Amino acid sequence: MPFVTGPPPDGEPVPADGALPPAARRGLGQRPFGIYVHVPFCVTRCGYCDFNTYTATELGPGATRESYAAQAIAEIRLARAVLGTGTAPVATVFFGGGTPTLLPPADLGAILAAVDAEFGLAPGAEVTAEANPETVDQRSLDELRASGFTRVSLGMQSASRSVLSVLDRKHEPGRPEQCVAWARAADFEHVSLDLIYGTPGESDADWDRSLRSALSAGPDHISGYALIVEQGTRLAARIRRGELPAPDDDVMADRYLAADELLAAAGLRWYEISNWAASEAAMCRHNLLYWTGGDWWGVGPGAHSHIGGTRWWNVRHPAAYAARIGAGASPGQAREILTGAEQQTERIMLATRLATGCPLAELTPAGRAAAAAAVSGGLAERGAHAAGTVTLTPAGRLLADAVIRGLTD
Repeated sequence: MPFVTGPPPDGEPVPADGALPPAARRGLGQRPFGIYVHVPFCVTRCGYCDFNTYTATELGPGATRESYAAQAIAEIRLARAVLGTGTAPVATVFFGGGTPTLLPPADLGAILAAVDAEFGLAPGAEVTAEANPETVDQRSLDELRASGFTRVSLGMQSASRSVLSVLDRKHEPGRPEQCVAWARAADFEHVSLDLIYGTPGESDADWDRSLRSALSAGPDHISGYALIVEQGTRLAARIRRGELPAPDDDVMADRYLAADELLAAAGLRWYEISNWAASEAAMCRHNLLYWTGGDWWGVGPGAHSHIGGTRWWNVRHPAAYAARIGAGASPGQAREILTGAEQQTERIMLATRLATGCPLAELTPAGRAAAAAAVSGGLAERGAHAAGTVTLTPAGRLLADAVIRGLTD
């Protein structure tokens, strides 16, 4: 993944010039290639969030919003030097955060232009910007579209004012729906809304209203994520003190099934456990690149990259990142080189989360026995989308981690 919550593993040192092992370079250009750009800035940190984000007072020396575009462009040029000329054109670019749209559209456009100048964008490349609803308007979305962005993913989270308050989200109910209308007017090809379910105090009616409000806005993609209470966050502290109830697993399971039923009835079908799309074209191709074993370079503090079985992650703090970039050195903190067995396990884990299913040929005899047991138990079905695969049923998606553990034995 492009970034992870919590501290990364120890790994081994990344060379100062960022050079990759020869094995990672084999097959370069034969696999899809994407760029992830992590923009680590937020106005305030939401109480549930432990992503690698920083407010203005936390940035440290050498790290500012104003200087960030130049630093990201410098890492893109480093990527070109490390990878050489063997990569495929960039199929997908994803600006995530943090809040990418705290940067001016001109800065985001300059970073995208650098990707195009160094690597070339493939014809029809998907270019996504995540956005908080309060940070965009018609003008900024028009500017992003003119810069080459094709897709916008808006953090709606809920249509309930009380739920938004618990999550420390700053936008007003109704603002995300207005943003979808602005994005459509700007001629974005695809528009996504992100929702969160299971927030303490959220009712069934709140969740139903959120789903229906999201659908009424007319996006062609919706993501729905169960709230995870991460240790070290303000939300975890409030739950620990008894100020808020902990999320209930049974309630969250019911919320997921309600979402799947309502979204399917509206023409949005699941293609990954937490993602629904109106068509194949509306699926997030950048995320599919992660889930199907492509290559990607992650730009920015804390960003993760993967090339040919070698995975590395950048230093997390923007000041440390700025210092590395300023010195002309790789911002990579550490890396790990996956064994063939580890890569196979990851393929199984990720494929099982997709509607296209996990190929039985990837499984060991024990894994195939576990797949048969999952089918018998109503947690999976054979050949739902292609022969020789197993695909999770709705009940299986609720128990995906347990099913996957069996398949990877």
